[in-house]
Amino acid sequence: MNSDFITALNEIAEEKGLDKDEVLKMIEASLAAAFRKDYGEKDQNPAVVLDPETMAMKIYDVKTVVAEITDPQKEILEEDANSKGKTKKKYKLGDEIKTDITPKTGTNFGRIAAQTAKQVIIQKLREAERNVMFSEFKAKERQLVTGVVQRIEKDTALVDLGKATGVLFPSEQIKDEQYKNGARIKVLILHVEPTPKGPKITLSRSHPDVVRRLFEIEVPEVFNGVIEIKAIAREAGSRSKIAVTSLQEGVDPIGACVGQRGTRVQTVMGELGGEKIDIIEWSDDQVKFIANALSPAKILNVTLNEEIKEAKVEVMEDQLSLAIGKAGQNVRLAARLTGWKIDIAGQNLGGGETPSLEDNPDVSVGAPTEASEEPQEEDQAPNLAEGEIPTVEQQSDTAPAEEQSSDTSAEDAAEHPEEIK
Repeated sequence: MNSDFITALNEIAEEKGLDKDEVLKMIEASLAAAFRKDYGEKDQNPAVVLDPETMAMKIYDVKTVVAEITDPQKEILEEDANSKGKTKKKYKLGDEIKTDITPKTGTNFGRIAAQTAKQVIIQKLREAERNVMFSEFKAKERQLVTGVVQRIEKDTALVDLGKATGVLFPSEQIKDEQYKNGARIKVLILHVEPTPKGPKITLSRSHPDVVRRLFEIEVPEVFNGVIEIKAIAREAGSRSKIAVTSLQEGVDPIGACVGQRGTRVQTVMGELGGEKIDIIEWSDDQVKFIANALSPAKILNVTLNEEIKEAKVEVMEDQLSLAIGKAGQNVRLAARLTGWKIDIAGQNLGGGETPSLEDNPDVSVGAPTEASEEPQEEDQAPNLAEGEIPTVEQQSDTAPAEEQSSDTSAEDAAEHPEEIK
């Protein structure tokens, strides 16, 4: 009997991923519940100690010494614990008293008590499984895992992670990315929270750490710590900027991340649905770092205001639109990457300055326009000799606006010259 019991104990522990001693404690708790059902008294708190080798069972009434009782079943007053006739030992507050209440004739549980024990052990096993699952996924927070899209509920995707199901909310999805049932995708475990039904796992595809983990997978130097990713700024599905630095002399951080013919960065971009990635070199010098962050634009000058953490950047007028980017995206990402507010101003050839952009994606800045060299309206009239009759084209240029709109246009006159006298 005992060998069969030990075998069953080991199988349950292996199947559920639990420790054998933990499963044994669950069985003891279920037996205590069964004893309470058939043999226990109202003020008793039975606890069972089971020897798996001999299957011998000892039952104790466990009480905790307190100054004031809130639960009579589990607590006892200090004066009662030390009263005459109970024990010779001196108990203090917080001590635990165990009184042997094992029936001398043994136990013979009925059907209801056995059913109670079964329900208790099932419940304990489920709780233990949930705790193990929570601990397992909690340790994987901010890590990239591969899952299978289980189903789509409105805009929310449920992803099967093996032992549990994660939730990919619309706010954590890449814009315009489509998910199909059965598709395998890489997702970041963003948050893990315990719930009565198991761990609640929130997933993400839009978090900047997704880019970081993908580079750790594709670039061995990043995984080994030779190259460090210092900062990431991302607009998921559109563009990302990452700042990298080498911790080992002779290793090119940008070249290692790009890979031969761009194979490494292209793999990362492909996993993100074609999202563009700018890799720049990080620097302790904030001026140089800000200039690098605004690449591919060429920077003339960077002036820093440490008090308000603002950087004024000057570029040539032909580099202005490149520095700002489409809808201000380039300067916006550079500001997030560096942590500085960036104000870009264009410098023209004459030494003048174009309007600036203060990190506002809704502001578009164009190159400065020179003064118009077109002649004034009175200078546009043709020079006519005295007594000379103007031609059709000359008439159309010199006629008032209202006459031009009401009479035959110059274009019609050119087609029908016989109508003009």
